[in-house]
Amino acid sequence: MSKKTFVSLDQIKEISKTYPTPFHLYDEAGIRENAVKLNKAFAWNKGFKEYFAIKATPNPFILNILKDYNCGVDCSSLTELMMAEALDFEGSDIMFSSNTTPPEEFEFADRLNAIINLDDFTHLDFLEKTIGKIPETISCRFNPGGLFKISTSIMDNPGDAKYGMTKEQIFEAFKILKAKGAKKFGIHAFLASNTVSNEYYSTLAKILFDLAVELRDETGADIKFINLSGGIGIPYLPDVEPNDISVIGENVRKVYEEVLTANGMGDVAIFAELGRFMLGPYGCLVTQAVHEKHTYKEYIGCDASAVNLMRPAMYGAYHHITVAGKENETCDHKYDVTGSLCENNDKFAIDRMLPKIDMGDYLIIHDTGAHGFSMGYNYNGKLKSSELLLKADKSVQMIRRAETPTDYFATFDFTDIFKNI
Repeated sequence: MSKKTFVSLDQIKEISKTYPTPFHLYDEAGIRENAVKLNKAFAWNKGFKEYFAIKATPNPFILNILKDYNCGVDCSSLTELMMAEALDFEGSDIMFSSNTTPPEEFEFADRLNAIINLDDFTHLDFLEKTIGKIPETISCRFNPGGLFKISTSIMDNPGDAKYGMTKEQIFEAFKILKAKGAKKFGIHAFLASNTVSNEYYSTLAKILFDLAVELRDETGADIKFINLSGGIGIPYLPDVEPNDISVIGENVRKVYEEVLTANGMGDVAIFAELGRFMLGPYGCLVTQAVHEKHTYKEYIGCDASAVNLMRPAMYGAYHHITVAGKENETCDHKYDVTGSLCENNDKFAIDRMLPKIDMGDYLIIHDTGAHGFSMGYNYNGKLKSSELLLKADKSVQMIRRAETPTDYFATFDFTDIFKNI
């Protein structure tokens, strides 16, 4: 099976004249089309809002594209809040969902009037002491514990996750927050990652909608929004059917009417914080084959490494690989596709059947638009690559330059030693 690419060999050759490999490339047209589909799927809910998870693709140019479609941002750190502020996101356009949160991050979020989503029961007291108040609008993260499973064999274990409050804790939290002046409440939960199933969001929604009715009835809290968070995944494997966001939206609508509307809560807004679904398929890592090795296995060495894409090394995650220009050739060669790090897990593919790869061939590693560049690091002194935007008019814009040795050494306070760099 194969995956379609949004960039051709001829385009890559032209891009490489200005921007050497490796580089991450994003598809503006695809991003915009997907944002339209998401908003259309949830148009039935007047308050619907996507809070794009900055952690997935922390690039201002990407965030500004999504801003065109009324997307807010989900932040989890001080620097992500700073990026949001720099791009003129403010107030209810920012969801601050953090855990083990330092006080200065709560202070900054409060200064921006962001919606603060509390991860833990102990954070109620911590937040009040830090900012001197309880905000009028506040959200709490729920963890139902146990196992989470849906009929498509997708299972996760919320009980082992460090995130969120128990049911007893969230009820107590709402009572305390209300007594301390909170007037508008939200509920948030994240139970499974990268679900390629049209059932997940509506299953999660049913859990949270039922919880919302109970919380309203027992605490009297005015619940204004329910954040279904992320978890809608993408098909990394080429033979997996992708999620249909229109079906997902309709499934959530049915549960909304059955639970919330039926219980007099038909004005509750639905929020999402999708990262992978919004950006994953609309980014790729382009790298060049620079070495081949013939020992106990056949190896292709690339100029990219786990520094540029950590997921295969970290999780054993699958990312499809296309040899640019050889899309229609038979995949009759078995390779390990590797980077150059001093780690044996620095492999983009193991025993992958691909067309014969010649030195200088360009490899397109698919689905790196989310949690690709953002998870990069500098092991072995390797430098992060550039990020490029393939614009809707097919021109290319650099949206982040590649790191240089000067960047790598910049945090040392040894000016004289490194003065010649």
